Amino acid sequence: MQVEICVESVESAIAAERGGAQRVELCSDLLEGGVTPSAGLIKLVRQQIGIGLFTMIRPRGGDFCYTDLEFEVMQQDIRQARDLGADGVILGVLDGCARVDVARTRQLVELAGPLPVTFHRAIDMTPDPRAALDDVVETGAARVLTSGGAPRVTEGLSTVACMVKKAGRS
Repeated sequence: MQVEICVESVESAIAAERGGAQRVELCSDLLEGGVTPSAGLIKLVRQQIGIGLFTMIRPRGGDFCYTDLEFEVMQQDIRQARDLGADGVILGVLDGCARVDVARTRQLVELAGPLPVTFHRAIDMTPDPRAALDDVVETGAARVLTSGGAPRVTEGLSTVACMVKKAGRS
């Protein structure tokens, strides 16, 4: 089993590696659900740890429906994360109806290449996370981070199990 720890500081990333994690998800402002960390934070974490480093790409807190300018910021942040040594990125884009924005997400996935992309818990904000999984697969994202549409994964386990089975990884 792979252990990934969500961190927002260099010290936390080092502690995660020492504690046996294989990967960290680097964010800032975890109280807001995580936003893109600064370039300085990404660079220092990369210098200090040898495990996988996935960087959150989220220009702001709140919903996951982004303006054209916010989408441009996301593109720049992906390029920067890759240049600073990230091993992957975490992102999620929804449309005005809270459905996966397949076209925009696919653009970001292609831009991130060859880095893998994890579609984050924006999927939990869709009307039907199980159905949204098909859209995420269509984007080319390699992984999905979900709580099964529930506030806590322990409450959404049955939905997560269905999503895993649907993805062919049961």
